[in-house]
Amino acid sequence: MKPVRKSTTAAMSELIEQTRLVIPFDAPVASLCNGPCTGCSKKLLDFLDMELEDWESRLQQGEEPKLGDIQKLAKRCKKIYRVLEGNGLISDHLRSQTASGS
Repeated sequence: MKPVRKSTTAAMSELIEQTRLVIPFDAPVASLCNGPCTGCSKKLLDFLDMELEDWESRLQQGEEPKLGDIQKLAKRCKKIYRVLEGNGLISDHLRSQTASGS
C-alpha cells in the first residue's frame, strides 16, 4: 500500500498550526526580558510571527509552497524554539498552558 501523500499546502498549514501551538507568542513582555538572555526573545517572536502571517496570507491567496519553503520555515522555527527554550520561555509557556487547561 502506498503512503498517503499530503499536499505541500497542507504540510505548510500543519507546520504553521503546530508552531502557533508550541511557541509562546502570547507571552507577556515582562517575561520575555526576564533573566539571562541568549538572543532577544521579543524580536525572535515578532520575526517568526511575521513569517507565519506571511505564509498564511500566501496560502489564502492560493500559493503552493515548495518543499524547500517548508524546510526553511521548519528550520527557522526549530532554531527560534531552541533559543526560547534556552531563555526559559518554553518550559514556562508549557506549564501555564497545562495549568490553564489549554
